[in-house]
Amino acid sequence: MSEQNDDGQNYALMVLAGLVALVIAGVLALAVSRGTGGSAKPASAANAAVTAILAGEPAGRIHFELGSDALPADASAILVKVADAARAEAGKVVLISGFHDASGDAATNAELAKKRALAVRHALEANGVAPDRLVLDKPMVASGGADARAARRVEIRLR
Repeated sequence: MSEQNDDGQNYALMVLAGLVALVIAGVLALAVSRGTGGSAKPASAANAAVTAILAGEPAGRIHFELGSDALPADASAILVKVADAARAEAGKVVLISGFHDASGDAATNAELAKKRALAVRHALEANGVAPDRLVLDKPMVASGGADARAARRVEIRLR
């Protein structure tokens, strides 16, 4: 009876070892794919963009369509740039500020600005920025300016 029990334990250990090996292989494959899947930009251009972000300039401004909180198609390049900069500076947080204008219902506009900022936050999380480093700022009213798009933006800064 003890031989059957030992055989069962050996089989269970072999299965467990196989599962551990599969997990390790998956992690290594993911690390290799992220390490070699770099951007098509030259390194100097990427370094200049990261330096500008770290100097306190807005890392990016994403302009949304009227009444929408869906990320526009051109946002992905900005989000990748910000995520790269955030990973380069582990001690910094990413401040996400949503803006809206003063026309219409203030509460509705503020809620839309918040939803836009949350969409940016979720996209940055998906690009590998840790959630605890993403800080949402209170929605702000955009003042002045002839460009109506300025009121439908989210700004991203590293602090």
